[in-house]
Amino acid sequence: MPTYWQLLLLILPVFALIAVGAAIRRAHWIEGEAETSLIRLVVNLCFPCLVFESVVGNAALRNPANVLLPPLVGFALTAVTLKLSMYGARAVGLTVGHGQRTFAVTTGVANYGYLPLPIMAAIWGRESQGVLLVHNVGVEAAVWTVGVLILNGLSVREGWRKLLNPVVITLVGAMLVNLSGAVRFVPEIVMNTVHALAICAIPIGLVMIGVSLANYLGDVRALISPKVVASASLLRLAIFPVLILGVAKWLPCPIELKRVLVIQAAMPTGVFTIVLARHYGGQPLTAVQIVMGTTLFGLATIPLWIRLGLAWVGVQ
Repeated sequence: MPTYWQLLLLILPVFALIAVGAAIRRAHWIEGEAETSLIRLVVNLCFPCLVFESVVGNAALRNPANVLLPPLVGFALTAVTLKLSMYGARAVGLTVGHGQRTFAVTTGVANYGYLPLPIMAAIWGRESQGVLLVHNVGVEAAVWTVGVLILNGLSVREGWRKLLNPVVITLVGAMLVNLSGAVRFVPEIVMNTVHALAICAIPIGLVMIGVSLANYLGDVRALISPKVVASASLLRLAIFPVLILGVAKWLPCPIELKRVLVIQAAMPTGVFTIVLARHYGGQPLTAVQIVMGTTLFGLATIPLWIRLGLAWVGVQ
């Protein structure tokens, strides 16, 4: 089992790329339309290529349990943590119109993409990474239904429509190719091109997270809210990990899904929640406070929870 310091060294490059993104944004190397264009490139092209490469030829995703159970678990756990976060927001005195709903959505949604993907790939390789991507379909479903209902920005029907995006469409197509064995008919030049774009997804994505966060660093004092950050960190980095690891330990499921849950238990809040808050009637500043606070604390707690989770759940 990796030691705490080995796990810390594993995640430091992830945080370093985020810091690089923040630095180049502050230096005005990326701004305006360039920022929007690069985010679109990653989300609509590079990340779908990573999904395709991670799923096609993945033996673990020929197990029906790894196809059906991960999205159900991802949806259920995210829905539960969203609801618990709403109770947490009320408990600390936040009200509607003053951060209550944004607190619930930001704290309730873990980082399920750019942080866990490189960690899982480094520890267990592509097969577990593919299961994480399938699990994330359920997380996305919870975000675009339960999450947006909490923010009161969309109806359930409109929320489900958001699932028809390049990543999910690519995932469904890749699953069909993988299950049918049609990968042998995919030309090598196609797979080589997909691979070249796939390896760009994580580093560019992490840099762009840093670029996005840097937009809020102009007034550092505004980012300091002890009540909001402390309560969100208690939920996201102390209480929710126990809940998720409990599911990983006692749910009869394949080892690949247990590994996904161990990593998800250790994650801080998802950066994408800032976008949700901005566009669907929330409080973006509250979301930024929680994202930055849990991410900074996560630098210390992520290796701890991964190590404790592996030992308690009993997976290697």
